[in-house]
Amino acid sequence: MNRSQRLAAAGAATLVLALGACSGGSSHSPLQKSAGAEDPSTTSTTAALVAPLTGLPAASGTNLDRPALIVKVDSTPKAFPLQQGLDKADVVVVEQVEGGMIRFAVVFHSKDATVGPVRSARTSDLAIAPNFDDPLFTCSGGNSGVMHQISSSAALVDSCVSASGMASIFERNKHGSSLYRYFLPTAEVYSARAGSGGTPEALFDFRTPGAPAAGELVDGARINYKGIQVAYEWNGTGWARSQNGRAQFMAGGGPRIAPANVVILSTPYKFSGYVDVTGAPSPEAVLVGSGSAWFLSGGKAMKGSWSRTSGGKFTFTDPSGQPAELTPGQTWLELAPGASASSLVLPPTTTTTAGAATTHP
Repeated sequence: MNRSQRLAAAGAATLVLALGACSGGSSHSPLQKSAGAEDPSTTSTTAALVAPLTGLPAASGTNLDRPALIVKVDSTPKAFPLQQGLDKADVVVVEQVEGGMIRFAVVFHSKDATVGPVRSARTSDLAIAPNFDDPLFTCSGGNSGVMHQISSSAALVDSCVSASGMASIFERNKHGSSLYRYFLPTAEVYSARAGSGGTPEALFDFRTPGAPAAGELVDGARINYKGIQVAYEWNGTGWARSQNGRAQFMAGGGPRIAPANVVILSTPYKFSGYVDVTGAPSPEAVLVGSGSAWFLSGGKAMKGSWSRTSGGKFTFTDPSGQPAELTPGQTWLELAPGASASSLVLPPTTTTTAGAATTHP
């Protein structure tokens, strides 16, 4: 399903892809019908509204005219087990910060959640925001130079702790006094910024539900952010995410993070001109230009490309230059460091049965 159809209906990183079978057949479990998808036999004559950032039917009463909301969330080893609300996001963008650590720009639109731990902004966020059409942007603060750019940016609506009307929301939703103390209900941010921001349009192209994914069957992928090692493993319906060998679950017995899609961009980084409180240089993702990309969807991986002009939105293409199509659902966008991230596709694991080589499922 392409964008027009949906709207009408409503230094370097190492990436490793492990092949699960030859591309001629499938050993993976078939994709299950997405939660919330309607049974055609019971669908009314009124077409369901489709959430532009996920390609999924929106729940009854969902306000798809509201802006996207970007919330900065920490994912250092100490913050990792405290995370909440990421499973409800439409899109999650992963960016490198100081010391080889990573931080998330968590994008909400079709659902609400309590999300955290909310942390500070980075200059990379100024290039991420335009992809979501004048979104609300929430953070717990940042370097004074960065915060000046955030507050004066025309590409977002400043909804950080220092912005007008926001301090009381942060104070009301503070837990303790550590760096990881803020957990914000997205509904409260939306209420405080009623009437602000723009309505997001689609960022990705999605396949018609049930259509097969393009690419080669894979077991998963690994990404090296120096201080953080990220792994994804196909579980039959999504890509189960881990960091430094630890499975990513939401706090308090919450669900495992396993998005429908993972898009991995080979991303150059430069010095932003700012340092953190320890004096460590803060990197900035260079998101103008073009580069290679991996698209993980439906148990398969396809190598393609990304491009973006200044102030514009990402364009994602397959090897033939056509729009890269994803599975309707949540997408994680990994900004993997390296101007030309090295990639290695491993051959299928084989075993010998009765003297014949067979592909390991």
